[in-house]
Parts: sequence; C-alpha cells; structure tokens
Amino acid sequence: MLAFKTISFLYLKYVSIIMLALVLFFVGFDVMDNLSGLPDSANLKLLYALFRSYYAMDLLFPISLVFAMIATKVSLIRSNSLVAYYSLGYSKGDILRPFTLLSTLLIVIYILLHMYAPFAKGQEYSDNIYSNRVNGAPTQNLFFTYEDYYVYFKELRPLQQSATEVRIFKIDKNDLRVVVVAKEAFYKDDHWVIKDAQILTKPQNIGLESDGIKISQKKDLKLLKDFRPDILDQVYEGSVNYTIMDAFDAMNLLDNQNVNTDKIRSVLYKIIVYPFFVPFLVIIIFFFVPISPRFLNVSLFSFIALLSSLLIWGVFYTLIQLSNAQTVSGELGIVLPIVLLGLTSLYVWYKKGSS
Repeated sequence: MLAFKTISFLYLKYVSIIMLALVLFFVGFDVMDNLSGLPDSANLKLLYALFRSYYAMDLLFPISLVFAMIATKVSLIRSNSLVAYYSLGYSKGDILRPFTLLSTLLIVIYILLHMYAPFAKGQEYSDNIYSNRVNGAPTQNLFFTYEDYYVYFKELRPLQQSATEVRIFKIDKNDLRVVVVAKEAFYKDDHWVIKDAQILTKPQNIGLESDGIKISQKKDLKLLKDFRPDILDQVYEGSVNYTIMDAFDAMNLLDNQNVNTDKIRSVLYKIIVYPFFVPFLVIIIFFFVPISPRFLNVSLFSFIALLSSLLIWGVFYTLIQLSNAQTVSGELGIVLPIVLLGLTSLYVWYKKGSS
C-alpha cells in the first residue's frame, strides 16, 4: 500500500508537469505564429488560446501519460527506491499496478471529456476564430438525401437552427411526386418546420385525362424528423470533431438512411479505442526499464524509450488520419493495431512479469 501511494503521487506529479509543459509549449508557439492573423478583440484572442489549449490536451494527453511513466520510473531508479521496493518483497506487478490503474482511469476521464463540446471541438472553434468566423458559420449550397426526400438548402445556419431557400423533392419508386419550395425553414421539436411552403404535387400518371400538377400552400410543414442541424452540418462538412453523443446520433441517423458511416465510426474509434494504447505501452516499456543504473545507462535508455513512444504514437496518429480520410477502414487502421499492441503487452507481462 505504501508503494502504491508513493508511486501514484509521483506519477500524477509528473503527469501534471509534463502535460502543462507540452500544452504551454504547443499553445505558446501556435499563438505567436498566428497572432497577426487573429481578430483585434482581446476576448477572442483569449478564447482562441483557450480552445487551442483544449485541442492541445486532446492531442497530447495520451502521450503525456506514457512520458510520465518513463519519468517516474527513471526517478525511482536514480534514487534507488525501485531496488528498495523489490528488496522489501514488492513484486513487479505491485510496482506496475499504480501505472496501469491510474493511466486507465485517466484515459476513461479523457474519453468522457469528449462529451463536452468545447473540448472535443477545440480545433474547430479556434480555427473559426482565426478565420474571423463565428461558431456555427453558415454552410452554403447543402444538398442531401433523407428517407425518400432529396433536400437542398442554399444556406444552413447550425447555430440558429435555420435554413434559407429550401427545395425538397419527394421520390416514389424513382418517380418525382412532390416538390416543396420555401424561403426558410427552422428546426423545432425534432422536425424541420418549412415556413409558408408551396407544394407542387404531380399526379401518378400524367395524361390527357389527368388533373395536372396540383399547387397548394401550407404555413408550417413538418418534415425530416430528427435530422439535427449540427449533425447535418458536420456530416456535410466532413468534420472529424464530434462529441461522443453527436457521433452516435449521426451514425444511427445515417445507418437508417443506408448512408456510409465509415468516417463517423473512425471518429468513434479514435475517441474510445485509440487512447487505450497508453496502458498497453506503459506495460511494455515498464518491463524493459532496468531496476538499477548499474545495469544500463539510464539516460540513454530514457532517450530510447521516449523516442520509441513518440514513434509508436506517430504511427497511431498517422493511421487515424488515414482512417478519417477513408484510405483505410477504422477497424483496420485503429482497432486492429490497438488489439495487437494489447496482445503484445499481455505477452510481455506473461514472459517478464514472472521473472
């Protein structure tokens, strides 16, 4: 218990120091590089720095946990505390337990933070500020399909939950049956409410005896149930900055429409699966760290361990980008490598944990 408390405190201290240093380094250089392009408003500059900090935490937190484990173990080696713990009867599993438990707990917290929109969308929000656009800037010329409808919005405003110059076409068995034309529409009570809609209805069979096209008016026409403006905007823009709930909602919605959801699945894998490379990598590195500076040059080993961690993290990040671009599937690019790393960590624990 004493070892667990001492190592946990030391590990959390190094996590805090390394995370703070990396975020300040990332945001500091980013702000200095982009300062001339930021709006003159001091409030917007502060918001830019805040959202960029969220983005930096999202990007760097997992690798910070690995760096902190290396720093903690090196500190224990240099002070000869690690040898002392083993001499007192603590096993390798006892020393490893604080690292695995705390890193897993922190990763779960990190994943849950992706339910908070400013954290999950920090990059998007800061980019909007830099390009002098407000959050929820209009999307132009949006065309999509939903159930039996083909829908066109000249301008979609996600923040106001509204759209202008609406055109909706209803298709029945490859036959155009209804056209809805309106100046504006609003999302309300889980439906799009088409204001002052002009409805053109084509008869099923056009001929000399048919009544021709019928034109009618409706003040509030409700269509497109559950197609939220923010999800609609993100799907159309190809965004990869979803909150967890938005990603699940978008995937369920598009699945029902038989629309490809590979990119959204990749986003979910990136949020939920990818971070667990941390405890697996912690286990692997732990068993290769010497217990005393007499057995190996600790400085050289620390450098190699840090470099190896960066390379592995870089490979995972590259695979995530390839999955987001749909070059490879999320299952192949994210899930499979994490599973292989997990199996490798279990093998290393089995081989070296008993020695």
